[in-house]
Amino acid sequence: MEEFLGMLDRLPEVRQGDGGEWVSLKVRGKGFGYLWERTETVGLKATIEEQMALVAERPEVFEPQFTAGRFGWVVVHLDRIEPDELFELVTEAWCLTAPRPMVEAHEAAHGIGRSA
Repeated sequence: MEEFLGMLDRLPEVRQGDGGEWVSLKVRGKGFGYLWERTETVGLKATIEEQMALVAERPEVFEPQFTAGRFGWVVVHLDRIEPDELFELVTEAWCLTAPRPMVEAHEAAHGIGRSA
């Protein structure tokens, strides 16, 4: 749990909000994730295609949460995923939500090239 929360500090302008039983994860007021400490899971924004692929490949790690528009949210069991893979998914969720100039600045600062 602490390791996951530490990952959030590596992304610009992430804000955590108390939702009662969960912690919402937002960038510039838009949600990209939810953390449920009680179940040690996190829900992350993804494309519908990625949601389907993750759940199909490793249903013991990932569960479909819901779809909204062109996005498919996925539940991740924190005790069943490697930190590097989790950070990659968190970063992708953040990139799908943050304003494009912020994403481009973050990627340039970290030498990341995106293919889209």
